[in-house]
Amino acid sequence: MKSRTVIEVMPEGALEVLSQHEVDRLRSTGEGGYHELLRRCALAVLNSGAETDDTREVLERYRDFEISIVQQDRGVKLALTDAPETAFVDGQMIRGIRELLFAVLRDVIYINNEFTVSGQFDLNSTYGITNAVFHVLRNAGALRPGADLNVVVCWGGHSIGREEYEYTKETGYQLGLRKLNVCTGCGAGAMKGPMKGATIGHAKQRIRNGRYIGLTEPGIIAAESPNPIVNELVIMPDMEKRLEGFIRLAHSIIIFPGGAGTAEEILFLLGILLHPDNADIPLPMILTGPESSRPYLERIDAFIGATLGAEAQKRYSMIIGDPAAAAAWAQTRMQHVRDYRRSQSDAYYFNWRLTIDPVFQRPFVATHEAMAALEIRRDLPPAVLAANLRRAFSGIVSGNIREEGIRAIEEHGPFEIRGDRSVLAELDGLLRAFVAQHRMRLPGRAYVPCYRVVI
Repeated sequence: MKSRTVIEVMPEGALEVLSQHEVDRLRSTGEGGYHELLRRCALAVLNSGAETDDTREVLERYRDFEISIVQQDRGVKLALTDAPETAFVDGQMIRGIRELLFAVLRDVIYINNEFTVSGQFDLNSTYGITNAVFHVLRNAGALRPGADLNVVVCWGGHSIGREEYEYTKETGYQLGLRKLNVCTGCGAGAMKGPMKGATIGHAKQRIRNGRYIGLTEPGIIAAESPNPIVNELVIMPDMEKRLEGFIRLAHSIIIFPGGAGTAEEILFLLGILLHPDNADIPLPMILTGPESSRPYLERIDAFIGATLGAEAQKRYSMIIGDPAAAAAWAQTRMQHVRDYRRSQSDAYYFNWRLTIDPVFQRPFVATHEAMAALEIRRDLPPAVLAANLRRAFSGIVSGNIREEGIRAIEEHGPFEIRGDRSVLAELDGLLRAFVAQHRMRLPGRAYVPCYRVVI
């Protein structure tokens, strides 16, 4: 019988002491316990830097991995059995990975204590959900009162070509030179590139406390393991709270080429910005990429114009082939954000005044019934259509990389998306372009669509 390797790890940066009740729930595999959640999220962190976007592949490869809590008088330790070897150097866990591992422990405990056990937040009201997002970010130390506006959220795909990746890295470098910090979805591709580039820009400016914030959620963390640059990891309870966390933290948003997940993010943001109450609230948004990405960027722009209209197109700018100009644009537009928040006595560290309709906050669970029931109609208000299109893309992401989504597709076949022929034709054309450009999965993997657009 193969011997198993067990390594004990001391805390790094968070949660050195746990209550006995918390330890019991972390150990429990039954109802009310959250051992499996901890195990999956911890495995994703330990697998940092892996070139895969297949949740099942990760879980199968490390099916013998186990994590347990060692309670002692002086605090707690984590005992790891058969952990990925890449997390260690000469038998010692890499310090950055150890920090992220205990960030996982922190967020898993907080989310389950405050959301599940205590019921502290009213998750049926828009105010209650925003309050919950605020508290998760605050508990993680992501909110910095007294800091200036300097957080640029960068969105884009994990499955991008080398030229697009280098462009994201150069843009991040230009952001770092301008003393700006970077927040991404924490995975590979366009999530890693800006952070990697920013580290060089920060080094040249002798900035030793640069922030590389990664926001993720339990459903996708195994498929998008945190990249090695992340130094502030936050696990939000679900995708909708993750997306709200991005826009509440952001002082400017840069969007690089991507696939279904990036389209979901774009539609989420545009749907919110199209709310009448947000008409005068500045939240700079730019689409950018290398010259080779022009067809992709122009196709996204055309899709937005054809479905949501010209008003939606007015909410963003586009710069192609010039990373320095994109970074300078983001920095310049932050002055408008600063002036507005100062005039409204709003916080720099959390965008309280932005109105988010409940349709964007309620978690969407991608089932065959839910996907088929989405209303995708030309006569809907643009913000509502944006919300439903966002859910359609969310379902596609689920079918592509989330374990439960993959399992549903295997059991019942592709999700069906129905609606107005004219809107669906635009959606189908965009999705076909994503497939042709290999934006649905990492290169080298044949893509079988998890959806069918019923026109």
